[in-house]
Amino acid sequence: MAAAPGPAPGDASAALPPPLETRRGRAGAMKLTRKAVLARAKAAELDSVRKLNCWGSCLTDISICRELPNIEVITFSVNSISSLEPMSQCQNLSELYLRKNSIPSLNELFHLKSLPRLRVLWLSENPCCGPDPHCYRMTVLRNLPNLQKLDNQAVTEEELSQALVDGEEITAPPAKRILENGCPEANESSTTECTTEPKSEHLNFTLEETNKIREQLGMKPVPIDKFSSFSSRETDGSRKKRNNILNAILLLMKELDTEGLEIIHQTVGKRLQALQKKELQEER
Repeated sequence: MAAAPGPAPGDASAALPPPLETRRGRAGAMKLTRKAVLARAKAAELDSVRKLNCWGSCLTDISICRELPNIEVITFSVNSISSLEPMSQCQNLSELYLRKNSIPSLNELFHLKSLPRLRVLWLSENPCCGPDPHCYRMTVLRNLPNLQKLDNQAVTEEELSQALVDGEEITAPPAKRILENGCPEANESSTTECTTEPKSEHLNFTLEETNKIREQLGMKPVPIDKFSSFSSRETDGSRKKRNNILNAILLLMKELDTEGLEIIHQTVGKRLQALQKKELQEER
């Protein structure tokens, strides 16, 4: 029998780590234990663990990660992990390697959105990646815009700008379903779909607000007869929130140079084209 392949280059491990002592739970689940973490990290307490390499250890349960507040680098590549929720409390995490696992849906990214220091993520070869590499990458960058490297490939400013248009925003954790034994299980749904056309809730700008943005970008205003407003469907809270976002955008634009403004100009142009296309389709 051929030997199992070792870690990929850049996968935070130069050599295959020694066998990991785990505990087999219900339904054959392999649980990462406190004892195993301390042994692998050569640490006395969980609070002192900074790096953890559990490459190729058949892991399914990583709930112990909730007790690793100071962890900075985690290598869980080549396992059977399906949920990222245990890592949602690892506020110091900067590098996360999850290649070849069982992450079912990009909705799991919701658990990583609260990690302020995450800069490197390797998520390729998971079910959540789906058949469309562009859709996958744009959705990841839309939700984790602070990443500097995704799947061993550097993230560019152009990609981050395009992700605002092509990526799907994830606003809630994946749904859970109840198994026959009464235990909840993460949703095994297909990958998050993304589209080049923004969702309607992101298009609820008034004519005045839309033209204000266009004016800042040196674009012609939209005639009132060609503008369709969804304001009647909005609540005061959503309108106030949107106005705050608009004001913040306009203030930040003053800090941009020519190159930055050009990127904004192109992005806004694409979003407005998508809106106009949607309105034309609705009128037919």
